[in-house]
Amino acid sequence: MQLEAYARTDVGPVREHNEDSWMIDIDNGVFVVADGMGGHAAGEVASEMATETVHATLIGSTDPDETRLVRDHESTDPADIMRERLRYAMNQASIQIRRTAEVRPETRGMGTTLVVLVVDGGQAHLAHVGDSRAYLFRKGRLVRLTRDHTVVQQEIDAGRLTPELARLLPHKNILTQSVGFHGPVEPDTTTRMVEVGDIFILCSDGMTDPLDDETIQQIVEVTPLDMLADVLTEEALKAGGEDNVTVVVVGA
Repeated sequence: MQLEAYARTDVGPVREHNEDSWMIDIDNGVFVVADGMGGHAAGEVASEMATETVHATLIGSTDPDETRLVRDHESTDPADIMRERLRYAMNQASIQIRRTAEVRPETRGMGTTLVVLVVDGGQAHLAHVGDSRAYLFRKGRLVRLTRDHTVVQQEIDAGRLTPELARLLPHKNILTQSVGFHGPVEPDTTTRMVEVGDIFILCSDGMTDPLDDETIQQIVEVTPLDMLADVLTEEALKAGGEDNVTVVVVGA
């Protein structure tokens, strides 16, 4: 399957540093967005480390022990093995970040969100930790593929808060999971078939805080694929976004 991919990142109007990282590896079908956190630019260290560690693990030629166990004892389904490999890769990133924080006091407390898309053999495998998101635009309809790992999302799931009110809360980005800071992680993982014309969008919360899903859909509907990452970033900033903004779009 022939893929196209484009990315845009912007520090935004307030922050001194861009703590987001992204990766496009079309040859291996690997796409990543990470949004770091931590003082003294430590968020930059965490997000870059997570992106590089996950990528290196996913394209490595040997199966880590954990994915081999899934293959040998639980499932021979390649999709199951890939999802387990994604989980393993994210936990490897978490270990590396924590080890670095132990020897570099200025980076203690750093962590990062992480959303990873792997397109392989007509299937899209997705994993995420935190509140960076993935969307799928298919046949004129935008679908959110991830559920935020935040305290506010837990309140929404419990029926104590509406999504509309949640967008107005100042503490809406408090995470219940992050790579590095929270130790071992349990990413949400899914697999779905890819159809010609699909558009996947990976983004940091710098895009989704100022733009709701309806607005995102309206933008995607009228924007060419090769301009989409730029337009979504610019519209997020125009809508009052103050955070770093990162968008990766992948078209099938």
